[in-house]
Amino acid sequence: MTAQEALKTYWGYDDFRPLQAEIVESVLAGRDTLALMPTGGGKSLCFQVPTMVMGGLCLVISPLIALMKDQVENLRRRNILAAAIYTGMSYEQQKTALDNCMWGPYHFLYVSPERLESEEFRERLAHLPICMIAVDEAHCISQWGYDFRPSYLKIAEIRDVVQEFRSSGVQEFRSSGVQEFRSEGVPSEHLNSSSAASEPLNSRVAAFNSHIPILALTATATPDVVDDIQERLAFREKNVLRKSFARPNISYVVRETNKKADEIVHILSRVPGSAIVYVRNRQRSQEIAAYLQEKGISADYYHAGLSSKERSQKQEAWKKFRSSEVQEFRSEGVPSEHLNSSSAASAPLNRGKASSAIRVIVATNAFGMGIDKPDVRVVIHHDLPDTIEAYFQEAGRAGRDEQKAFAVLLYDPSDKSKARKRVADNYPDEETLHNVYHKTCNYLGVGADSGQGATFFIDVFDLCKKMHLPVFPTYSALHLLSQMGYFGFDEEQEIHPRVRLRVSRRELEEYRLNEEENSLLEHLMREYTGIFTDLQYVHNLDEKHQELVALAQKRIIDYVPRTKANVLRLTVNRQAEIRIPHEFYNDRKNHYVSKLKAMVEYAENQHYCRSQVMLGYFGENDAPVCGTCDICRANNKH
Repeated sequence: MTAQEALKTYWGYDDFRPLQAEIVESVLAGRDTLALMPTGGGKSLCFQVPTMVMGGLCLVISPLIALMKDQVENLRRRNILAAAIYTGMSYEQQKTALDNCMWGPYHFLYVSPERLESEEFRERLAHLPICMIAVDEAHCISQWGYDFRPSYLKIAEIRDVVQEFRSSGVQEFRSSGVQEFRSEGVPSEHLNSSSAASEPLNSRVAAFNSHIPILALTATATPDVVDDIQERLAFREKNVLRKSFARPNISYVVRETNKKADEIVHILSRVPGSAIVYVRNRQRSQEIAAYLQEKGISADYYHAGLSSKERSQKQEAWKKFRSSEVQEFRSEGVPSEHLNSSSAASAPLNRGKASSAIRVIVATNAFGMGIDKPDVRVVIHHDLPDTIEAYFQEAGRAGRDEQKAFAVLLYDPSDKSKARKRVADNYPDEETLHNVYHKTCNYLGVGADSGQGATFFIDVFDLCKKMHLPVFPTYSALHLLSQMGYFGFDEEQEIHPRVRLRVSRRELEEYRLNEEENSLLEHLMREYTGIFTDLQYVHNLDEKHQELVALAQKRIIDYVPRTKANVLRLTVNRQAEIRIPHEFYNDRKNHYVSKLKAMVEYAENQHYCRSQVMLGYFGENDAPVCGTCDICRANNKH
């Protein structure tokens, strides 16, 4: 099967978008490839199509659980089997997913980068028929990227582990292995797909012993990050394929105001259609959403502190809203000078809109990545982002249908002093780092020279209260200590419900249980081995919450409901003294300051095309003026 045939067979497209074909060809030629494409450029097809051509298994490293689940579901709808492994899955579920990727007709395995730190998981990966590795949000691997994650540094090691195992000659495949495949309830028609059907494993990967190419993908990378990505992923040779980050359909606007909530209402009254409003903290997301509702604009809030069910419901309600349903919507867009009108009197456009669809989502940066909603007409930033990379990516969620859209940054001169305070919060002094390290270990009860490998669910607010630590610097210190290798620290991980049976099967007969309770207990004992000795993660039992509570009250089970928590892992034993490399701390701090300074300069710029400024930041120094931002329009008037 050729790449063109795979594109038509599975996705129904006749042709690739610009640059997609070149990326696919590069991967199929076995070359390590870094693909730079703007948000909405079709990055996922660049690894999905070559995988279907090669016939093996693509290991996809992605930092977002929601994105993993969404892509797995989309692939299954196309009769392509895919699996995902993420935090909160039981051991049995992870084992089933890996077994299916080993012996079943699976083509994609999505994992979080943190999963690569598990030695057991790495050993299992070595046995899988991996034909390529796709690294989504690849800028996270760079210490100079705006969202550095240390676990990304394990990716190059993973490829070495797999390739060394293969070259050792001890790998043996059994065609009968497909009998070990467990379908997990996958529709049987998926198993009959011509993609891999019931082929023996060793015939699925024709070039099993060849070099495994890495495809790294990102929508935001400065020139130094581009070099850093290739170095840290151990590219055999430099190979960058890029598409201009220019988004000519987006008008970039900065509005200076000290009444930001009123300005948001004004903008939404002038620009019809679906919208995102980004804020920096959870409380503000709720306050602004409530204010918009008071003004007759359908809005809701979204942040990482919500349960996955709440986030999903809010997200789906927002995705239901279609800009084309608003009668006042004009497809040619609204001139940006309308945003500069002093009048905010025109009535909100969505009064009377059905409550099941939400026009505006007010969110922290936890929202948006991986959400494919093409008709967002305006993205508004209430607060100044830390970096141009973050701003460009979030603003780029507007106008993915290539119709006219707006990206508006609200700026108050006082934001500059607030930005300076962020430096101290994000980079606490060395004394604070030492203090947070030792007080965290004391809080967790970890003694000297012990604790390596231990995992804790930690309430940082409780830690700060009991150990007399400042909240924001403590969060930052935990992240810095994680990057230095002392901790692994993940914020706001969703923890699935856990259950342990306190009584034996024989003792259960002494309890007066109804039929529903008996059925639930039978299910638990059947599905979760070890449930009599340890708390086990349980899945798909949210609707059984009340029954589980009742069983816990009868002291038949121990039950820990679904919750969200920060997860802290000790990667080394507790140290008497921690060493903070001077270059590590100062280089990162100085780099952060320079990025924040560039963001402030963008906001205060009154002379140069905004699109040109941002593209120059990403190394596109020959970009033309856009002609549509507020600066270009003002210059044209003059």
